[in-house]
Amino acid sequence: MKLRAKIAIVTGAASGIGQASALAFASEGAKVVVVDVDKRGGEETCEKIRARDGEAFFDRMDVTSEAEVSRMVGETVARWGRIDILFNNAGIVLVKPLEETTEAEWDHVLSINLKAAFLAIKHVVPHMRRGGGGAILNTGSIASTVGQLNTPAYVASKGAIALLTKSLALDYGRDQIRVNCLCPGITDTPMLREHLGGGPEGEANIRRRLSRVPLGKILKPEDLAQAALYLVSDDSVGITGITHVVDGGLIAAAEYDVRI
Repeated sequence: MKLRAKIAIVTGAASGIGQASALAFASEGAKVVVVDVDKRGGEETCEKIRARDGEAFFDRMDVTSEAEVSRMVGETVARWGRIDILFNNAGIVLVKPLEETTEAEWDHVLSINLKAAFLAIKHVVPHMRRGGGGAILNTGSIASTVGQLNTPAYVASKGAIALLTKSLALDYGRDQIRVNCLCPGITDTPMLREHLGGGPEGEANIRRRLSRVPLGKILKPEDLAQAALYLVSDDSVGITGITHVVDGGLIAAAEYDVRI
């Protein structure tokens, strides 16, 4: 097992990429702290892990609150003695032009997509250092590397998380703490469905987007979970400070459009 006896924290683990990654980590031997504000989804993730003979517990918390993050980290160490893996995956999107975005909306997006990672890393790193190292993974986006229409707050947050990743890889490398950024493309998650809409209109929006993807298919959360597993396991022992893009080839070309 790639993560035997490892202790992992996964935020945003009630659904989508977070849930799939928590399951993948547990299947490879990790004990997982499932973090989310969605109590029902978080407990469902834990139940799925336990049904596969894994070990997990759910912590319902606000990832933007330093007091709650500090408590969660402390309780994890008290329960399991160490922290080896931190996957900062919690995130939201806001589809709104900049001039229509309120200050509160801007702050909300930046808090969940960026500040939450800052807080979790701040409180986890001392424990990783004492334990001899660890792996930190942040969820970015293809918007960490290119612009995107009508999502300026989201793009700003994802661009920032990519450069924060590179900076921290330098700061913590000699502590044997690796820091990487996973950048998903078009992935079938609840957030994507909310973003693009439901029913026939939502499906049409997805088809239009996939016309620009060389592999021509929507990614599954499990596809990203396998990439996350690679980046937090010893399979990637020599890798730190990268943005690992998993997008079916979407941003490989300046021009590509195949109607499907």
